[in-house]
Amino acid sequence: MKNRLTLYIAAGMILGVIVGYVCHISASDPASTKAIAGYFSILTDIFLRLIKMIIAPLVFVTLVSGLAGMDSGEDVGRIGLRSVGWFVCASLISLTLGLVFANLLHPGAGLHMVAGNGEVNTGLNTSALNFKDVLTHAFPTSLLDAMARNDILQILVFSVFLGLGLSAVKQDPRVKLVIQTIDGMVPVMLRVTDYVMRAAPFGVFGAIASAVTLRGVDVIATYGKLIGSFYLALVVLWAILILVGYLFLGRRVGTLLKAVREPLMIAFATASSEAAYPRLTEQLERFGVDKKVVGFTLPLGYAFNLDGSMMYQAFAAIFIAQAFGVDMPISQQIFMLLVLMLSSKGMASVPRGSIVVVAAVAPMFHLPVEGVAIVLAIDQILDMGRTMTNVIGNSLATAVIAKWEGGRQSTFGLLEEDESVFGQTQGDAK
Repeated sequence: MKNRLTLYIAAGMILGVIVGYVCHISASDPASTKAIAGYFSILTDIFLRLIKMIIAPLVFVTLVSGLAGMDSGEDVGRIGLRSVGWFVCASLISLTLGLVFANLLHPGAGLHMVAGNGEVNTGLNTSALNFKDVLTHAFPTSLLDAMARNDILQILVFSVFLGLGLSAVKQDPRVKLVIQTIDGMVPVMLRVTDYVMRAAPFGVFGAIASAVTLRGVDVIATYGKLIGSFYLALVVLWAILILVGYLFLGRRVGTLLKAVREPLMIAFATASSEAAYPRLTEQLERFGVDKKVVGFTLPLGYAFNLDGSMMYQAFAAIFIAQAFGVDMPISQQIFMLLVLMLSSKGMASVPRGSIVVVAAVAPMFHLPVEGVAIVLAIDQILDMGRTMTNVIGNSLATAVIAKWEGGRQSTFGLLEEDESVFGQTQGDAK
């Protein structure tokens, strides 16, 4: 079933391109094109709604179940510090690589764009991105409200408190019953995830067909240099992340990438990290990562470890500067890198967070807002690559953190064993 699902997702992507292109060239006017694309997006909307339906309970039960089994709060602190340390280093590498490639390849050079005098409405809400709101937003006023909005960071904060509370009094027979109930919900949610993922090929087809119907494939040629430069930079980032993962996991890094290929394809096709989360959780646990490491590190990574988005922000900012002839000395670029590093930590809860960060930071460095509008024209294509990169980064981060934990206690399971064990585990799970 697993291999067939991967094949079906790939077929959905290819069929989406073909059908979308036919609809694009057949549509009589822009209104018809938009209407047709809207019908295709129904499939994607239904799939994403199903995904959002299971994310909150999946994050809650996996994290609370894992934390309740910990011996003390020291485990949480240790895993948290290691995770944050990895996230900060990965973010700096991603941002730096974005600056380097934008300066080497000059994707915006030669466009000679001129900034207008009037205001340009990009439709992006940049007011939601400030330190006060970002910090206070992390703490929920209501668990039900956080779950209703699928706010992973707020669910994470509440689950940590509940998990630690259960762990502290788990000898009480009444509390043991609560822990057993939550533990019992984990396989149930994973089975529900299996059911939902069977709709993935249809969601992927709808997403690709809708995008191609609206934009066509000509947009790739029009913005070819920007798209090509960005994806080349992403490939280099993938290579660096995989190399670092190899230093910790050895040859098992290849098995890990094979295990998460379905979440990667879903993330790429739908440009949604949320869409990949349920299957990613399941595959990492099947790979052998302890459930408490998956339950804690993965949601935290979704909030703070967005490697592809980091690179995109630096790349897009330099592209805008080049397109409008704004001179940015290297010292200013380094300062911008630090500003992006801090600003981006709140983008997980902001719609189209990556481009919103760029729009919010642009005035500080005298970058015309028209440049943001230019990038928005192909944001879907760039978003596909950066979302897939986010999933790669979080998969490797979670596995490496679990490897570190495995040095102290037996939490890494299958990763210490032969690859054939992973194959057997997959067979048992079918």
